[in-house]
Amino acid sequence: MEYFIHESSYIDENVKIGKATKIWHFCHIQSGAVIGENCSLGQNVNISNNVKIGNRVKIQNNVSVYEGVELEDEVFCGPSCVFTNDLTPRAAYPKGRSHYVKTLVKKGATIGANATIVCGHKLGEWCMIAAGAVITRNVPPYALMAGIPARQIGWVCECGQILNKKLFCINCEKRYRKLKNSIKVVQNCVGGGK
Repeated sequence: MEYFIHESSYIDENVKIGKATKIWHFCHIQSGAVIGENCSLGQNVNISNNVKIGNRVKIQNNVSVYEGVELEDEVFCGPSCVFTNDLTPRAAYPKGRSHYVKTLVKKGATIGANATIVCGHKLGEWCMIAAGAVITRNVPPYALMAGIPARQIGWVCECGQILNKKLFCINCEKRYRKLKNSIKVVQNCVGGGK
């Protein structure tokens, strides 16, 4: 095989797994799931039916990615972070997949340990969600979000460093410019980082 699956994990039929992906202990990948190349799924990860996961995604232990959630390339999901797919669940009144509310996690986003992502929102490129935060609205690209409910407390570089007030990264020396509701790179690593 071109990928690794630990013998304790279960892979249903009609699943696509990319080259060099590693699926560790006690995982379950359900039918219709698509997992990209060079991904790492830690212990006790569940990927539900029809979930799409991009390339180079890292999902830490005890994470369930439910149907209706999509993770683009290079997303990091910290240990025990939580996704939802129904805003008004009732055990006595199941609605089924046609009522799932979609969530999109854009390229490079990081979700901290034990954070909760309420369904129906988009997490922008390279945003960072602090450990334990609860996301209840869309997140701008590069935004640093913390709290319950989460609010923006700053901006982060693609390398993960919190940007200073001048939107400069002291780690990799990228410079950013403020847009209406986001920022964008205006100068790439001039000195190769420190």
